[in-house]
Amino acid sequence: MDPAPVVLINAFEVPEGQDEAFIAGWERARTFLSKQPGYISTRLHRSVSPNADFRFVNVALWQSPQAFQAATSHPEFRSIPVPFKFHPSLYEVVRE
Repeated sequence: MDPAPVVLINAFEVPEGQDEAFIAGWERARTFLSKQPGYISTRLHRSVSPNADFRFVNVALWQSPQAFQAATSHPEFRSIPVPFKFHPSLYEVVRE
């Protein structure tokens, strides 16, 4: 049996007025990552609360931590500028 996928949860600090620039960068990163081995899916969420600390949160599924690490260590991915603070972490599902 294959191990369960891991979940990337990445919260971003995006100042007001910079949504379009942030989303353009996210799209560029997604285009690269979606072609990498082990990628399953991703969704970008925007807070409905105007005072949220993290206005955007990315939730992605990867086949393994190793697949995620390999993709995000790739020089092409590293060359994508990220002018916003971000807080990524990998998780495993423990209950459904």
